[in-house]
Amino acid sequence: MVRREDEGLLHTLKRVAAVLKQSQIPFVLGGSFAVYAHGGHSSDHDVDFLIRESDVDPALAALVEAGFTAERPPEDWLVKVFDEQRMVDLIHRPIETPVTDATLADSVIRPVDAIHLPVLPATLLMVHKLLSYSQHYCDFARALPVARSLREQIDWERVRKETAHSPYAEAFLVLLDRLDVVPDYQREVRDDIEAVTGPA
Repeated sequence: MVRREDEGLLHTLKRVAAVLKQSQIPFVLGGSFAVYAHGGHSSDHDVDFLIRESDVDPALAALVEAGFTAERPPEDWLVKVFDEQRMVDLIHRPIETPVTDATLADSVIRPVDAIHLPVLPATLLMVHKLLSYSQHYCDFARALPVARSLREQIDWERVRKETAHSPYAEAFLVLLDRLDVVPDYQREVRDDIEAVTGPA
């Protein structure tokens, strides 16, 4: 359920998606609206699309022609467009990893307010959320609602493997274990593996 204050953002999301589709620019929906598309809850309220870096210029050109305002911020991993005061991030390098054809293919089709869009899988949403944490920003309160509401859709073993280099992700996953958020059957599988091979 999209909050009333997010209805304007939802309209903007649909406008951006329509322009990208008409321009034949492939994309994947990420961020909080991707969480909503999976039936989950997020404390973030933003619109994020993932596109390839090679598509940034044509995407901006098409969106400006459609009436959006474009902005190239100092960060070199995204660009922004505005629909009046509503902001949309077009991200081409999330978590320092370029968006590729494989990224776009690793998506699922989900309904978003009666339209069907390619959406980041729940597992990758969790990976991206955890790998965004650093010594400068680490707010577990934003990841907990996502983990709780999408827990059954998340491949927790893949999350552990893809975030193993991050101490912040490790700390969050320990917290989830202590809170019994991770489904029991996945914890049992991990415990069985560690009994044979030792802790990862």
